[in-house]
Amino acid sequence: MPIATVNPTTGQTLRTFDPLDARGIERCLADAAATAAAYRRTSFAERAELLTRAAALLEAETEDIARTMTTEMGKPLAAARAEAAKCAKAMRWYATRAEALLADEHPAPDDVRDAGAAAVRVAYRPLGVILAVMPWNFPLWQVVRFAAPALMAGNVGLLKHASNVPQTAVYLGGLFHRAGFPRGCFQTLLIGSAAVEGVLRDPRVAAATLTGSEPAGRAVASVAGDEVKKTVLELGGSDPFIVMPSADIDRAARTAVTARVQNNGQSCIAAKRFIVHTDVHDEFAERFTAGMRALTVGDPMEESTDVGPLATEAGRRDLEQLVDDAVRHGASVLCGGRRPPRHANGWFYEPTVLADVTPAMRIDQEEAFGPVATLYRVGSLDEAVERANDTPFGLSSNLWTRREKDVEQAARDLEAGGVFVNGMTASHPALPFGGVKRSGYGRELSGHGIREFCNITTVWRAADQTPS
Repeated sequence: MPIATVNPTTGQTLRTFDPLDARGIERCLADAAATAAAYRRTSFAERAELLTRAAALLEAETEDIARTMTTEMGKPLAAARAEAAKCAKAMRWYATRAEALLADEHPAPDDVRDAGAAAVRVAYRPLGVILAVMPWNFPLWQVVRFAAPALMAGNVGLLKHASNVPQTAVYLGGLFHRAGFPRGCFQTLLIGSAAVEGVLRDPRVAAATLTGSEPAGRAVASVAGDEVKKTVLELGGSDPFIVMPSADIDRAARTAVTARVQNNGQSCIAAKRFIVHTDVHDEFAERFTAGMRALTVGDPMEESTDVGPLATEAGRRDLEQLVDDAVRHGASVLCGGRRPPRHANGWFYEPTVLADVTPAMRIDQEEAFGPVATLYRVGSLDEAVERANDTPFGLSSNLWTRREKDVEQAARDLEAGGVFVNGMTASHPALPFGGVKRSGYGRELSGHGIREFCNITTVWRAADQTPS
């Protein structure tokens, strides 16, 4: 895949980039390793000042980078602005909290007395150079939610971004440099996927994080495992949205529309499977379908647009194949199910609702990465949870109910990294983010995320040997 900006609204290639050659990659690795040795000794206050500067720069440049993101991957302009604001918020959150999150821990004296220690503390130390392999769907946020905690922990970063968002990738590398971070502290590598293995195997790279597809996750995890290097993986999701009879059906249906089509439906944590109790199924289906049908599909640069194009032509083709397969196997199309006739040049697809979905259909088990929802009818919460768990993925989940008993059961039994009650899944700097099963492992964000790339160091001091 070429490293290029291809506008998904028009299909036109706007700019291409030459990938780094072997000499350029080596220069970046050398700079990263040299910087890591010194940067790990900086104070939290120094790092926080730099990260706060980066946040201020991003805020000042929001309109420009938002338009770049929209041009490169098609998200509505308002969503792109919101993404930039969220990144600045996360930077400031870690700038003010990292020191406390990584403070030394001191086991109770009684717990370590029989270990022969006068004192024991547990310290968090940076691992060094971290390779980040990031996707195009949230081209700023996915990177910043790694970079902010990693840099505050004293690590340095190498970014291999998706090949269809190179201008956003270059912007990110420049942003941290302009904020005053040392040379080599955060660098963008304009390389193709084939070059990732060589970078990851380099002994100067300590660990890797990847957000992306399941095949990409397998590839990176395989290489990292062979090299015995730590990884964090955030992969696909097919999040359930369970609606029970006690729910506020109108609010649930309105939220369901947003939850399904956020980012043009291209979000791992977008609700995709709508599992509705039979007592309220028809009412919910009617309201939800009406909401999906009413969305405005169009140019993402227009403020009135709700749903823009899919980011790539291949992505639309994959989505069409899932829908066509479902229809061939008996699914009912309540709305959508085709390319909008008025937008023939870009990679658009109508917001779509499929009913009568069965296990014979690929979409029952595969992630639909676009504005396509599947509807299921169930007779109980037990059946809803069983249906929700019947997927290879386990990223997040949604439950709509007014019964506390339902909440406790779902929180206990749903196989997911999150359970969001009477609201849609969202990522936030203070909340750990990640999944189970084929949705990956490890956590981003919160204190859990900043500790993922730290060496947890036990410092033990003998009871009869006190340093002078």
